[in-house]
Amino acid sequence: MSLTGWLTIVLFAVILTALALPLGRYMAKVYTGERVFLTPLFGWLERFLYKVLRVDPQREQDWKSYAKSLLIFSLAGWLLLYLILRTQNAFYVPHALNPLGYHSAPWNVTFNTVSSFMTNTNWQYYSGETTMSYLSQMIGLTVQNWLSAGIGIVVAVALIRGIVGRSGKSIGNFWQDLVRTILYGLAPLSVLTAIVLVSQGVIQNFSTYLTAHTLTGLTQSIAMGPIASQEAIKLLGTNGGGFLNTNSAHPFENPTAFTNFFEMLLVLVIPAALVFAYGRMTGNRRQGYAIFATMMVMFLGAVTVAYIAEAHGSPAQHAAGLHTHVIAGSGGGNMEGKEQRFGIAGSALFDVVTTVTSCGAVNSALESFTGIGGAVPFANLSASEVIFGGVGTGLYSMLLYVLLAVFIGGLMVGRTPEWLGKKLEAREIKLAGLGILITPLAALFCTALATASSAGRKSIAEVALSKSGGNTPQGFSETFYAYLSQANNNGSAFAGYTGFIQPSAGNVGSHGITFADLLGGFDMLFARYAPILFALAVAGALAGKRVTPAGLGTMRTDNPTFVVLLIGVIVLVGALTFFPALLLGPIVQGLTGHLY
Repeated sequence: MSLTGWLTIVLFAVILTALALPLGRYMAKVYTGERVFLTPLFGWLERFLYKVLRVDPQREQDWKSYAKSLLIFSLAGWLLLYLILRTQNAFYVPHALNPLGYHSAPWNVTFNTVSSFMTNTNWQYYSGETTMSYLSQMIGLTVQNWLSAGIGIVVAVALIRGIVGRSGKSIGNFWQDLVRTILYGLAPLSVLTAIVLVSQGVIQNFSTYLTAHTLTGLTQSIAMGPIASQEAIKLLGTNGGGFLNTNSAHPFENPTAFTNFFEMLLVLVIPAALVFAYGRMTGNRRQGYAIFATMMVMFLGAVTVAYIAEAHGSPAQHAAGLHTHVIAGSGGGNMEGKEQRFGIAGSALFDVVTTVTSCGAVNSALESFTGIGGAVPFANLSASEVIFGGVGTGLYSMLLYVLLAVFIGGLMVGRTPEWLGKKLEAREIKLAGLGILITPLAALFCTALATASSAGRKSIAEVALSKSGGNTPQGFSETFYAYLSQANNNGSAFAGYTGFIQPSAGNVGSHGITFADLLGGFDMLFARYAPILFALAVAGALAGKRVTPAGLGTMRTDNPTFVVLLIGVIVLVGALTFFPALLLGPIVQGLTGHLY
């Protein structure tokens, strides 16, 4: 540990808050229909898109119509992306857009990839630079990065409208919300971000791959491509899928310590801003401050544990004398699997930033973290995206927990639970409870199925390292993390859990492990859209309720007491759900001498 490392963490929290406040104010104006400074620039385009889509933006939708529009749009996007990726080399494509003439990936890998990018997960069973053409990366994956992020945001906005609605069943118009999200939010931010990244060394070109001759006389292929444009929305939209296989550890995606810090801010700025937007849209900014405080306390707790664990190293490293990996400024500790230009603090912070959200972009190897440090991303994912979370996803997931906390608090004081003047009844609590439990259910079910079947165990990279066939804490951790990550639409991986075997001289014709591709794809789709439907149903249930003035006995939901209650509910639900599984994997590994 070092003073520089701690200052980096504190500075990050301060700058994030400073950026999120004005952005939240801006986003609240966008979704309440107020004029913003970009209206003169994009107003005409917004009206043109409504005509093309044949949408009346003034026509309000109830939660069922809103959900129907969302599902139809998502299904159309899934089919289009599948077609693009499966016909990657079927039609004439200019050499500049597919310089290496890549063919399409197998159908099972494509199914997983399409499901992944449609659900904002960006889990990748392939190496982008050895599989995808530039055209597929741009019109397929990058476009879906925008749209999947937009869908998460509009669901959060719809839930806020349901909370503040005074009468009727309307929660807005899906098409208007999506168009405004893209035009006034994601598009301008992505352009500015891409310009900054290019200025710092992130590449953006259509060059063919370069061939370098090494000192040993061998040759090395260096990937090129339009990376900065995809990198921008990958981070802002908490998507996470990298253009290159090593993701944000690659210098073409994340070249310097400055870009590392900048990219971490990009991941969290919209989720944090939406919390402040919620406070403004409800007419009670303290509501937003309370939720932001809850998220920030849990976030800083996770960062602290990860940083201390990595700076100290594991028992296995101490026993083997491997804990002396010291570089300038790192303060010693576990540098295994980390980039020296980022150090321990920059790696631990990036790890937490991308696992509390649905981003999953990584700048270090999570499987090389210590047992306790590696348990932090597990714990973050176990919170089901409520510590900032993905764009939109984090807010609506947290609001479901708020509803549950209000209900529990009301029972504790012996009063009818009320939230922002609306009485909570059995219907809302049931819907919120189901919405909260969907993600854990999907993750645990898929993990159990994968570990209990021989087909599932074939995907464990650790099988090749152990005579036990993967029956070690590391092998279980790989499997559990894979399906926990996919259920949370995160996309980061723990070691080499795979669904795609690249054809080679030794395995000609072997294209993939279909079990992992299909199970993971269904895991992502179910855990993405089922909670969305429950969140929209909660919005519909709340929209029709009348508001009653708060009384002397009304429990406040905007003070430190409620923050403590909310943290307790989140930790309790996460602990009861996932703690037994965590014990079988990273915690056991951290408390023993197992390196693998």
